[in-house]
Amino acid sequence: MTIAAADLGLYALALLALFLTPGPVWVALTARALSGGFQSAWPLALGVCVGDVLWPLLAILGVGWIVSVYGGFLELLKWVACATFLVMGLLVIRHAGKPISTDGRLTRPGMWAGFLAGVAVILGNPKAILFYMGILPGFFDFARLTVADIALICLASLIVPLAGNLIMAGFIGKARALLRSPQALRRTNLIAGGLLVAVGLVIPFT
Repeated sequence: MTIAAADLGLYALALLALFLTPGPVWVALTARALSGGFQSAWPLALGVCVGDVLWPLLAILGVGWIVSVYGGFLELLKWVACATFLVMGLLVIRHAGKPISTDGRLTRPGMWAGFLAGVAVILGNPKAILFYMGILPGFFDFARLTVADIALICLASLIVPLAGNLIMAGFIGKARALLRSPQALRRTNLIAGGLLVAVGLVIPFT
């Protein structure tokens, strides 16, 4: 295994910041939990895991091939990741008070419907696609990754969002109050934006 603990910790922090940024997964998870409780929400959280494992795996395999052809590609991606995190963080802070809209199509009853809704949300979530396909390569040297490294990255990509989604579903009453309170939503966005900016500033030095 070649991944340093500090690099994995920074990646986990970035995953946490990504989770804390309200988006389609937040909306879908909250909508299902409000309509059917935790029993309705946890299948969606498992569906989200499909994309959270698939996206980093595709990113590693695809970028790994590019690196074999263009040696300096990863160094370029590190600065792309840095700039993207800074822009994402500043945009989140700028629109910290913007309310979240809902999509009633994601609240259909049933475990299978919840699972499929989670898969659809994460596979079509531009924030997740940008993070895994455009930013993930800035955290690790893909040319040196082993099978164990890839498994560890995918495991972290699964555990951090899944834990956050399940906790959020379990405390849906507080999540509901959060989404209805402009002050609390603004505070959460400011924290998430600050974390994104912090990660962006640290990436060039890893």
